[in-house]
Amino acid sequence: MPDHLSADPAGNRPRVLHLISDSRRGGAQNFARDLHRELGRRGQSSALCALAPHPAVPSGPAGAGRDSAGPGSAGRSPDSAGPGSGAASPDPEAAGRAAVDCSAAGLRSAAVLGPGRLHPSTLRALRSASRAADVVLAHGSDTLAACALALAGTRTPFVYVSVGHPRYWTANRLRRVRGGALMHRAAAVTTLTDEARVVLEEQFRLPDGKVHVIPNSRAAESYPPADGRDDRRAARHALGLPADVLLVAWIGAIAPEKRLDLALDVLDRLPDVRLAVAGDGPLRESLARHPAAARAHFLGPLPDPAPLYRAADALLLTSDSEGVPGALIEAALAGVPAVATDVGWVREVVRDGATGALVAPGDPLALAEALGKVLAVNRAGLGAAARAHALEHFELGAVVDAWQQLVAEVWTAGPEAAR
Repeated sequence: MPDHLSADPAGNRPRVLHLISDSRRGGAQNFARDLHRELGRRGQSSALCALAPHPAVPSGPAGAGRDSAGPGSAGRSPDSAGPGSGAASPDPEAAGRAAVDCSAAGLRSAAVLGPGRLHPSTLRALRSASRAADVVLAHGSDTLAACALALAGTRTPFVYVSVGHPRYWTANRLRRVRGGALMHRAAAVTTLTDEARVVLEEQFRLPDGKVHVIPNSRAAESYPPADGRDDRRAARHALGLPADVLLVAWIGAIAPEKRLDLALDVLDRLPDVRLAVAGDGPLRESLARHPAAARAHFLGPLPDPAPLYRAADALLLTSDSEGVPGALIEAALAGVPAVATDVGWVREVVRDGATGALVAPGDPLALAEALGKVLAVNRAGLGAAARAHALEHFELGAVVDAWQQLVAEVWTAGPEAAR
């Protein structure tokens, strides 16, 4: 049994460290922040750290960077400051400060451990920070590798929080071998659906009971619906968007699998619609030259996506691969109907014809037709239905009990759980 002196002040709950890849606002990061805040509200000791700063922020000494503005939904970029990259190593005192800052960081902020996700100094800072935790929750694939390396030989177990569709990122043998080796180091793995659990168990030969299904979720209070037309106009004004147009939001990484090119093709077919793009990534510059880009507003990474949801008439998701997208849950909680490609487990969030529309991936004509219909019908009714569905199935409060139970089980099992 763990020593209760290592627990939180209540004496009977493990201290949790949430680890995110960087301080931007992607789906995994948003969920980690919400869960971190909710655990704190419930009286459980919870801290939040990022392996690296937002890619748009120049890196300095570890611990000097702080996600005080919560950089927005941006695209993933390769870890340019990984081992052997030549990035400057922070001094040991700075790494120590980063470890302390994890517990001191605010509920919407994250202390930054180092200059790169797998930089040696980052891993040293993570190892140091883990000493103040009883269980680490590793949110996203980059944190899996970091925890497997940094926590080796320590007495702090970690849980890998898998949020994507495993068939997409296990498409080749090298990924499967690497992913399996890392996941076997985790005390437990969580995924979003039973189907994903089966895929993980089969692809990586994970033992029975290691993979736990906990649905994706968001805190409803973080995504309030627009309070009437004036609130919607105010949200648009704050973002520099036109007031009296049909406005569709697109949120995510501007990367190949997210298919912003399809969204722009859709825009080309709907001349009365404007597109607000929140995010960044390797394809931004090339897609900004798309013929329809003149009616697209590239907002870059947003500090918080909630104002964009309040500003939008609908959300468009055009991905070739997804798990259970957090952006769809966020939009639904904000009362915004969605048109989305029918990939992964998107249909668990979007109910075709009831809360929005589903379309086969890769078909801009079908997407344009579906979006046109959603914008033309009772958007308020679709949005209200989307919110009711999200509150029932994806509100954070409904799943935090499961997280607390899993963390307690891992803590009780101790460091032997991952062996």
